[in-house]
Parts: sequence; C-alpha cells; structure tokens
Amino acid sequence: MAHGYESGRLDLPFVGIATFGKRPNQPDWDQLEADVAIIGAPYDFGTQWRSGARFGPRAVREASTLFSFGHAGAYDHEDDATYLPGSVRIVDMGDADIVHTDTEASHANIETAVRAALKAGALPVTIGGDHSVNIPCIRAFDDQGDFHVLQIDAHLDFVDERHGVRHGHGNPMRRAAEQPYVTGLTQVGIRNVSSTAREGYEDARNMGSDILSVRQARKLGPEGLAARIPAKTPVYITLDIDAFCPSIAPGTGTPSHGGFLYYEILELLQQVAQKHDIVGIDLVEVAPDYDPTGSTAILAAQILLNTLGFIFHTRGFR
Repeated sequence: MAHGYESGRLDLPFVGIATFGKRPNQPDWDQLEADVAIIGAPYDFGTQWRSGARFGPRAVREASTLFSFGHAGAYDHEDDATYLPGSVRIVDMGDADIVHTDTEASHANIETAVRAALKAGALPVTIGGDHSVNIPCIRAFDDQGDFHVLQIDAHLDFVDERHGVRHGHGNPMRRAAEQPYVTGLTQVGIRNVSSTAREGYEDARNMGSDILSVRQARKLGPEGLAARIPAKTPVYITLDIDAFCPSIAPGTGTPSHGGFLYYEILELLQQVAQKHDIVGIDLVEVAPDYDPTGSTAILAAQILLNTLGFIFHTRGFR
C-alpha cells in the first residue's frame, strides 16, 4: 500500500489539525463510514478529587499525531507485522456535547454518539473524561448482544450510591454489572485505597466479577490473565489510565502507586484481542494538566493505537 507522503506532502506530526491519528473528521454522524469511530467524551463532573479529565480527549488526540508519519500502517519488527494499514478506516467523530453541571444530559449525548458509531458498524472508541463516561457507553450496547467487560484500573468503581450519587466515576462498574447483557466483569489492577468499601467488593463478586490486583496479575502473566476471561465471549474494554504506575502516567486525577508498566498492559491487550471479538473500548481519566511532559497522553494514544492494531490484524487487515 502506498505511503501517505507519496501524495506530495510530508505532513509531519506537528502540522495540521489534531484529529485522532490525523485521521478524517466526520461531524455528520448520519454519514459515518468507518471501521473505527473515535468519540471524545470531555466530561469530568463525576470526579471525587482532582478534576481536569475534561481535557483528556484533546490531549490524547494531539499526542496521537506523534504516531502519524504517513506510513501505510506501523511495522512491528518483533511481531513481523504491519498494524493498522490504510485499509482500516479510522474516523474521528469529534466530541459529544457536554452540558456543564448536568450529568444526565451530558451522559445522554455521549450515549447518542456511541449509538451512532454502532449503527454505522464501527468499533466505538471513546476517550474520556472521567470514568463515569463508561456508563453511557455501556448503555448504548443494549441492543448489541451479550458481552464481558474487561476493566483495567486501580480502583474497583463499584459504589452503588453515595449521598444520592449513582453516576459518578466511582459507580460505573456497578452500573455495568446491572445490565442484563453484561455477562460478567474481569477487573484487573485493583489496589491500595479505593472508593469502594468492603461490601462493594462482596457485591462485585456476587454479581460476577473476577477481581485481580497488580501483584496477582503479574504472577499469572499476560496469557494466564487473559485466560481468566470466559472463552469465545465478546469483550468490551474499559481502561483507566491510573491502572498504570504514576511513574509513567502522572497525568490523572487519582494516581495510585504500584501500577502496571507499559508492556504488561500491551501484552494483555494483545492476548485479549487475539482471542476475543472486541466490541468497544473506552480510555478514561487522562488529566493532562498534572503532567507537563505530556507523557501520560502519549501513553494513552500509543496504547489505543496498538490495541486497534491488534484487533484489526486479528480481523485480517494486513
């Protein structure tokens, strides 16, 4: 396949408009034609400590241009594979509209965006925002059949209700487990102080969760960890950037030391993509103002692009 720079433009990463991966923008969601639809969900009113994840989608998009040199795909010499060739149609839908201080309206707009991606037959990839944006993402799948949720996160996020709050960033996995089409959850990386109390952990296990800490995950290794997910089950991936150690991902509202390093998550996602049909992805809690180096946003963009590469390589895009 021809390289993009053969068109006559070098189009370096710092040139042009910062859509995700410098892929086309389609603001008319009724005209969406894509294999992957990128959705920004710049909502962070669900946070319980440091806000700022509303700027996550913008930062991750800008960081993603680092990996946009105009090559027809990205060659990985270790795998001897070219990932994300030009035949994979990635389209940036822009952002869902956020209504300040109105959780339900903002979440409804995010849900509308995900439904538009699904209607077009595209894989929805939502960039948050705080982890509450997972709630409307999961709601949008109510007519898509059963699936399992893989959560990679420092926190369990299984609070039912606290002072009337049911749709904050401590609630999404509880809301997901309540859906009849969510068959179970594998919750990986859970550690240290959590917003979820002991009874929340008991509820999670009773509702079908398999909860694994970073240390437990390391003992299993990527293959053993991926094997915990029920075989041949479609999987929705929700990745909170605080699953990573803050030594490499400080740009988040609730950092938790003792987290994963890059290859631990990369190899897990590669295993899952090879063995399961991935039906949706969200990546949340990038708060770029806490990381002046930009490394957290770059990490987020890189893990998303590599995961998409694994998914579509498995689907036969070579």
